[in-house]
Amino acid sequence: MPKAFVLINVESGTEEEVVSELKKVEGVEEAYYSYGVYDIISKVKADSMDKLKDMVTRRIRTLERVRSTLTLIMMEE
Repeated sequence: MPKAFVLINVESGTEEEVVSELKKVEGVEEAYYSYGVYDIISKVKADSMDKLKDMVTRRIRTLERVRSTLTLIMMEE
């Protein structure tokens, strides 16, 4: 089962709102806002790489106020 960390930058001041929306997306296991280069870190999983790609490109990147993402696919636990 593919898993990834998705690092997200959002519009300033909208971190809590975006984390709340992320937690509603099927496959998002965890989501936290953070300090540093990225505003939010989320851990996601899917049944296949195609579904993981779809989740990131069609569900996460299209959330309002998301400016950019960086996806780190995990190779092994």
